[in-house]
Amino acid sequence: MSNNARSTKVVVIGQGYVGLPLAVRAAEQGYEVVGYDLDKVRIEALTNGVSFIEDIPDERIEPILKDGSFKPSADPADLANFDIAVISVPTPLREGLPDLSYIEDSAAELAKHLRKGACVILESTTYPGTTQELMIPILEAGSGLKAGEDFGAGYSPERIDPGNKVYTLETTPKVVSGIDAASLATVKGFYDDIVVRTVPVKSPKEAELTKLLENTFRHVNIALVNELAMYAQDLGIDVWDAIDAAETKPFGFMPFRPGPGVGGHCLPIDPSYLSWKVKQTLGRTFRFVELANEINEHMPDYVIQCLVAALNARELPVKGRRILVLGLAYKKNTGDDRESPSTRIIELLELLEADVAVCDPHVDPARSHAMGGAEMVELSAEEVRRADAVIVLVDHDAFDLEMVAAEASYVLDTRRCMTGPTVSSL
Repeated sequence: MSNNARSTKVVVIGQGYVGLPLAVRAAEQGYEVVGYDLDKVRIEALTNGVSFIEDIPDERIEPILKDGSFKPSADPADLANFDIAVISVPTPLREGLPDLSYIEDSAAELAKHLRKGACVILESTTYPGTTQELMIPILEAGSGLKAGEDFGAGYSPERIDPGNKVYTLETTPKVVSGIDAASLATVKGFYDDIVVRTVPVKSPKEAELTKLLENTFRHVNIALVNELAMYAQDLGIDVWDAIDAAETKPFGFMPFRPGPGVGGHCLPIDPSYLSWKVKQTLGRTFRFVELANEINEHMPDYVIQCLVAALNARELPVKGRRILVLGLAYKKNTGDDRESPSTRIIELLELLEADVAVCDPHVDPARSHAMGGAEMVELSAEEVRRADAVIVLVDHDAFDLEMVAAEASYVLDTRRCMTGPTVSSL
């Protein structure tokens, strides 16, 4: 911890999967932190020491609330007199176009409280140029101050991986940038207190591109194995066995495995920000991203296609059949259901008039966007036997998959986590 951390007021705009871990870590490191969010229900819960994020247990919030180093707030007045502000708000796609309204609103609010010597850091994933071409002009217009002369600014892409116990916020290197040397020094100094290592880059644009490069790499390679899985199935080849074998090569190969689609904020959205920027600025099409989008977005349709074919082979129509879906989250051992492919799969099952039941011990059905009209149930042998088919979309450790394989009449395993005579994989 730096010597002046205790006297430094940090504001973190957005108390979601990115903002809350940062706010908590900064408070634990001695900063005076305001965790700001417009969601009053979320703020009330945090004020009472209750976290909705599994990576941040209640036990970490209680002591920083008690010593006053962490103040959850929905009141803009609490933003006053900040030294460092971090914007970690959503950047969704709206009809295929980037929606930066949350960044714009956050910058406009911070501008009212901006003072000389302060620094504003953007963490939200976005296209290269956002920090300097969008955020800074809003800050300058609302404050009457000049970036680089009166206040600092920078960009540091988040690398949060919900549910990852090895690479957490603290143990993952952090890319940092600033609009000038003084800004970079402030940004780097702050994150040096937060994470194991900081990685400075030339400017915010390089930092913004770094984030998009990381996720586009994953998106494209997942699309590759997803398409390969579809062709291998038709060719009668076990693609999973081939991937396992290829993984033994100690150089030149990195394993990616098929699945029901991509989820979370990163893969379904971030590469499209890069594609949009290339199209808008250069008038060209980023073909790898467009192709990856097409393949990954249609994996839920392929899952349904496999299920329909399997039930037809058993002379069972999907209509009226009990289908048990295991997994609402987009990834294993987390309650994060943002952009989960489960949403589309459940929707397609309901369009086919199936009787859909869903099980996910990590996801609160009251908060979930993926439930549709499906029934939420607990996983049990009775529920498995009741179903005409089970679809495993997420292989949570909490699921007793051996029991499922033993009791189910048919299982479509999209994660290759099960074996048995009634189990088939993508």
